[in-house]
Amino acid sequence: GDRMWHFAVSVFLVELYGNSLLLTAVYGLVVAGSVLLLGAIIGDWVDKNSRLKVAQTSLVVQNASVILCGIILMIVFLFKTQLLTLYHGWLLTVCYILVITIANIANLASTATAITIQRDWIVVVAGEDRSKLADMNATIRRIDQLTNILAPMAVGQIMTFGSPMIGCGFISGWNLMSMCVEYLLLWKVYQKTPTLALKSAKAEESELKQLNAKKESDMKPAEGVQLIVEKDVTGFEPQQEKEVSCAARIAEPFITFRDGWVAYYNQPVFLAGMGLAFLYMTVLGFDCITTGYAYTQGLSGSVLSLLMGASAVTGIMGTVAFTWLRRKCGLVRTGLISGVAQFACLVLCAISVFMPGSPLDLTVSPFADISARLFENEPLPTIASPEEKPEMVFATGMPNLLNGSTTPAYGDPEMSPEPVPLISVSLLFAGVIAARVGLWSFDLTVTQLLQENVIESERGIINGVQNSMNYLLDLLHFIMVILAPNPEAFGLLVLISVSFVAMGHIMYFRYAQKTLGKQLFVCCTPDPKAVPDSSPPGNTSTV
Repeated sequence: GDRMWHFAVSVFLVELYGNSLLLTAVYGLVVAGSVLLLGAIIGDWVDKNSRLKVAQTSLVVQNASVILCGIILMIVFLFKTQLLTLYHGWLLTVCYILVITIANIANLASTATAITIQRDWIVVVAGEDRSKLADMNATIRRIDQLTNILAPMAVGQIMTFGSPMIGCGFISGWNLMSMCVEYLLLWKVYQKTPTLALKSAKAEESELKQLNAKKESDMKPAEGVQLIVEKDVTGFEPQQEKEVSCAARIAEPFITFRDGWVAYYNQPVFLAGMGLAFLYMTVLGFDCITTGYAYTQGLSGSVLSLLMGASAVTGIMGTVAFTWLRRKCGLVRTGLISGVAQFACLVLCAISVFMPGSPLDLTVSPFADISARLFENEPLPTIASPEEKPEMVFATGMPNLLNGSTTPAYGDPEMSPEPVPLISVSLLFAGVIAARVGLWSFDLTVTQLLQENVIESERGIINGVQNSMNYLLDLLHFIMVILAPNPEAFGLLVLISVSFVAMGHIMYFRYAQKTLGKQLFVCCTPDPKAVPDSSPPGNTSTV
């Protein structure tokens, strides 16, 4: 249900706003900004409450928000013409704001669910068996990859043969049923794993220790005097405590935000987490940006769907490679090998920029398109009518390809250029698809490093900050595309993306070097199950 909603919400917003990407862009910025600002606070809430309460609350809020969004969208699709006339269209604008706001709440609840289930519950269920933890992480990622294929296919077919309104109803009904099933499954897992109930006592104990330590360090010299003063001025005590508590409540989110980022920076796996976050600063993925570029290069929708299927298959191969490499070489070395494999595949993408068929044109300013729109008041491009023959080709000099065919739109055979070379786009997608093996293996490596090396009382807030870092770099990559949206600049975006991936893996190499030292390149190690429980949380040299 979550995957269906993530796919469909962008399509619904495009349909609502007259085939414009404005609402989709606003939604993307709101989601990224919210997780960036609230990631640490969400993680802190996960840490401070019992596991069952967090999982159930986030599950209900997430699914209820999606159901409510679906109902509002159905109303808008049904009565859009009437809403346009009421209050000069302001009522429709309020509906847009409501949809984006509630969808953002659903995404924040989904973030909380992912943190508590994939970063906390799974560690407790696996116990001390790190091999079991690795297998469970890989299994969850395989399920995630499969739902990434099946969910868009299901919603796409319903919307194609039905309507967007039917799609909204289907997603709302599906989330209602899945919420009940997931709720029962969570309860059964909680009942079968008694250790899941031990978190709250541990968290309270650690909080009490921190408070006691703080009080002893700050107030111990004046402790006796303080007791006397409290007895003497009992009349002023309630008001003073009330004022302090109000100020503390106001300042608490900001303190949590600061403490979360400081704690993240002080983690032994900080460089590994930063390396993973840097991989989000890329256009080399199957998102709307890469698929839009593929359309300008003449690839049809059917070809793109096959490429997306191939990328999902290589992603699943990455999960298999992760479990095998981890058994043979250890966890830290698995991340290093995965990073080298991913970067080696992305070299093909960098080479594709300079191959025949690439639209890269360094004589065209990357900011020419946005400056023309903002400062020269040029109209947005419109879709030509079927009767009109296009008089201009793409800015890259490519023929205008119709329906993915290699037949140019010109009628004069003498003026028809040769078919567009597909070497560049083929190398690009070959590199992107092949790199998914290393990407998902590396992602699983960093995920397990965070699970193993972050103490239980900080798991939520550290993973919340990690999500914030991921969204920050993802937001920067969207800003990069907004600043340079023309196809001639896509080659530069590819090179920048490869550079950020390289920087991310350099950070991880530094982490691996600090962790393993001279043993980094010794690949044959015993199974990590032999690691003693008495090892300190930050020591990963044995894995």
